Amino acid sequence: MKKIAILIFGFALILTGCQEDKGYYLSGTIDGLDNGTKVYISERDESTRSLKPIDTATIQDGKFEIDMEDQDLPSLSFLGFEGVNGNVVFIAENQEIRFDINKDSLRNTEISGGKENKALAEYLEHLKELNSKMVGMQTDMRRAASEKDTATLNNLREAQTELRDNDKTFKKELFNRNKDSYVSIMLLTDMLNMRTHSSSEVRDMYTEVSDRIKETPLAKSLKQNLDNSLAAEVGSKAPEFTAPTPDGEQLSLDENLGKVTIVDFWAAWCKPCRIENPNLVRTYNKYKDQGLNIISVSLDRPGQKDRWLQAIEDDNLEQWSHVSNLEFWNEPVAKQYRVRSIPATFILDENGVIVAKNLRGDALANKIGELLK
Repeated sequence: MKKIAILIFGFALILTGCQEDKGYYLSGTIDGLDNGTKVYISERDESTRSLKPIDTATIQDGKFEIDMEDQDLPSLSFLGFEGVNGNVVFIAENQEIRFDINKDSLRNTEISGGKENKALAEYLEHLKELNSKMVGMQTDMRRAASEKDTATLNNLREAQTELRDNDKTFKKELFNRNKDSYVSIMLLTDMLNMRTHSSSEVRDMYTEVSDRIKETPLAKSLKQNLDNSLAAEVGSKAPEFTAPTPDGEQLSLDENLGKVTIVDFWAAWCKPCRIENPNLVRTYNKYKDQGLNIISVSLDRPGQKDRWLQAIEDDNLEQWSHVSNLEFWNEPVAKQYRVRSIPATFILDENGVIVAKNLRGDALANKIGELLK
């Protein structure tokens, strides 16, 4: 659920631009602010990941307007108001864009004008509805689990699966209608980061995006991520790495390959990882004599080595190798493997080729058994 909530916020940060040659013009209404209050128009500085003001307007009688320079390419843009927390995010395009703003709830701002913002509004409304339904299901599932109501729990899991399938269908349909819109890149970035679609699927869909949109910084960043992801896809040779063990020694993947090797990304602070660890222990104990090896890579935070080591002991993971640079999401090995969420597992054959990834529970154990037959 956190992923979905974060996703909604993340896509409230993305913006695009110019379609028809009608000029980039902003106007809006907002109540409760004094005459002369400043309105800030900002873009995101990709080098510093902070907002950079590019122009200002002032409020008079609850209204503001400003004529902006035409956009050559889409850009991330925000409206901010003097004395008001938060920003309104929109897609800058060469159209008249109108805002109906409630200063006490900027997230509920109504934006009209331009096909880009229409597509963005449709996407964000979908994500908002999806998040609401998923939160409700999670609440019901916790209640059913506490009451040991297996039938209700199974029904909710089926409904959750259907909801995810509908989400995938919606995103593909919206993409097909907006291949020349910035929203198309937002959708593909979502699909890749949230793993709702394989990188090969996203790569194929990326080829359908218009050349104009491919020139945007977000599209170029996505293309680079897609190119890099080839290194950690099934069928590719696993990226070689050397990293420090808890004792400070250097352990290399190449020198520690088993007949089958699991490279497991986890952290002491990651609850789903800790829940999965007993299954990992059972799988290891069942197949270690047949050639299974595990290398666990921790994404624990700087200065928290003690927590890492305590989690290894508490979860009975001492039986195999552990490495970490203790750099949280900046862990170099995780970056090599394009890890964006944990737990994440990569299953390697004796030659270091990735044969499967991100399996858990019985699916993981069954795959190891199949490979070691």
